[in-house]
Amino acid sequence: MQYLDIKNKLKSFPVFSIKDIKKIDASFHNQRLSEWQKKNYIKKVRQGFYVFSDIQINEQTLFIIANRIYNPSYISLEMSLSIYGFIPEAVYGITSITTRNTKVFKTQVGNFAYRHIKLDLMFGYELREYNGHYYKMAKKEKAILDYFYLNTKIKSEEDFRELRFNAIEIREKIDTVKLNKYLKVFKNKALAERINNFLIYIKNA
Repeated sequence: MQYLDIKNKLKSFPVFSIKDIKKIDASFHNQRLSEWQKKNYIKKVRQGFYVFSDIQINEQTLFIIANRIYNPSYISLEMSLSIYGFIPEAVYGITSITTRNTKVFKTQVGNFAYRHIKLDLMFGYELREYNGHYYKMAKKEKAILDYFYLNTKIKSEEDFRELRFNAIEIREKIDTVKLNKYLKVFKNKALAERINNFLIYIKNA
């Protein structure tokens, strides 16, 4: 099967794998991927995963790619906090949570960072759809808990102030009942204390 045939079959895929190609053409030779890269038909994202060079990259596309190239994972931490308007700075790179090893991929389409958590904490995300494809994004409450769980040094009012959390947005959007329900799953007294201090700060800020 020729390149244009493969592209026509996979044109709606934000990112595709060798396995995706072999579902279409079982006799496909991996060497052709190198040839296509040299001709700038495709770009390698990481081992086994590629995008078409003319792909239109936007935030949602990057989220789909992030989920796919290192699975299981979901978008969280700084990226989710920025999406929800909880922190003012733009985030350059897609941050995710995974049960696999902590990893960073610097690629031609963007940078993808993954932080490890244990399997019991792999919850609190939702499926979002974009152009017929889906990606997993942390819910607002889980994004906050993930962030504080993995950034243990952030615990004082001064720390919160330095990070310039958007107190108004957090007060309006966070469901404290859901937050505390999720918090119990962590079974972490130090985290519970820091979250309590954070909520007090947000209430008074």
